[in-house]
Amino acid sequence: MKFYDQLEIERELVVYAHPDDAEFGMAGTVAKWTKAGVEVTYCMVTNGASGSQDETMTREKLRDVRLAEQREAARILGVKDVVFLGHEDGYLYPTLEVRKDVARQVRVHRPDAILTMDPTTRYAGDFYVNHPDHIATGEVVLRSINPDASTRQMFPELWKDERLEPHKPKALFLQSFERGDVVVDVSDVFETKLRAVRAHRSQFDDPTVEQLIRGFAKQIGKDAGYSYGESWRLIRLDQRPPLEQ
Repeated sequence: MKFYDQLEIERELVVYAHPDDAEFGMAGTVAKWTKAGVEVTYCMVTNGASGSQDETMTREKLRDVRLAEQREAARILGVKDVVFLGHEDGYLYPTLEVRKDVARQVRVHRPDAILTMDPTTRYAGDFYVNHPDHIATGEVVLRSINPDASTRQMFPELWKDERLEPHKPKALFLQSFERGDVVVDVSDVFETKLRAVRAHRSQFDDPTVEQLIRGFAKQIGKDAGYSYGESWRLIRLDQRPPLEQ
């Protein structure tokens, strides 16, 4: 699939923190691209075990429920595979262990593009403070691009013992609700996105959540001339900056 007539994308890796993170902000782009033939792999960094206020719920039970919900959502979107790294929900830091785990997946799947969360997003407007796991996940992905997944002598056991050669994607897409420089038209797959969101029944039993998602997508799309859109900060890793004259 060609993106902007310059960027050829055949394989895509989506790296995110919790079940439903990808569906909330990225699933329209995922659905559009799988429909165009892009091979998409999900990489979920935590186990999703903290997302409940139910006093009778255990972390183990919630983990199993949410992993099943994520598999269902991925199936709806046409995602090829879902990798669960299993780090504890709510306790995530960009440690060397997490960095190595994500770098391994980048080397295994060798994506042309990585979609992930923007680690510079600390809050949104005057109503939302970003989850620290989102920030940590985005930070880990940035470190995977430089140096963890792309450098031979970083985690050398990945290529010495596991035979995983270094890999650097062509592009990085950072999810953005406010500051993106690229808008993907997701109008024709928006209902598919909502069906994937609904798969997360343990989280989204409040109908206002769906209204919120629709409202965000409408506003982003309106600014770009689409019915519904998803916004990204695009970093082209396959291009050199222009030389000064």
